[in-house]
Amino acid sequence: MKQQVTHVYFVPGLAADVSIFEYINLPKNQFECHTIPWKIPNKNESIEDYAKRMSAEVQHKNCVLIGVSFGGVMAQEMSRYLSLKKLIIISSVKNKHELPKRIKIARKTKAYRLLPTSLISKIDNWEKLAFGDFAKKRAAMYQRYLSVSHKRYLDWAIEKMVCWDQEETPEGLIHIHGNKDIVFPISNIKNCIIVEQGTHVMIVNRYRWFNKHLPEIISDNLH
Repeated sequence: MKQQVTHVYFVPGLAADVSIFEYINLPKNQFECHTIPWKIPNKNESIEDYAKRMSAEVQHKNCVLIGVSFGGVMAQEMSRYLSLKKLIIISSVKNKHELPKRIKIARKTKAYRLLPTSLISKIDNWEKLAFGDFAKKRAAMYQRYLSVSHKRYLDWAIEKMVCWDQEETPEGLIHIHGNKDIVFPISNIKNCIIVEQGTHVMIVNRYRWFNKHLPEIISDNLH
């Protein structure tokens, strides 16, 4: 009897291209992987309406939805409109209480509105801004993966991340988090699978961990 394949959909992090998942390789006899790229928001679009548009990209019922960072927030919003087997977030937060203090302050003061997103969207060579070999390598990585630079998208996504208002964690959600994440420090995160030495970009630089453990994390929680 042929084993039924589980469809797995991935949502990238804020401003990130779906290529952040290029090294994720799950057994093809068990899983079929799909990626959902960011869309440019409509003017004054709510996160709920945007999540509905993103959900329209999901073509299979009872699939697994995985979101990274802001993609984890979006995956939780999308889950309201989908029939999912499993919802998994990586390097993200489950509710507004897990957001770090600096993001809460940015929300209160509306400081996020001062970010020069129009400048960010015009940077076409991050390496010119970096000094030293390590910084140049990191800048090259950012340029490669952080390619969604449309100003309306950046303004919208930053505001929706900072002002995310979710109180309760969705039932059954699985959270994978690195203990060296400086964007969302582990000290604020509860009930998660901890990746030792995992940083905020571990989906890229710790892909071997995910290739090894994601199949069992998904399968263990499907039964």
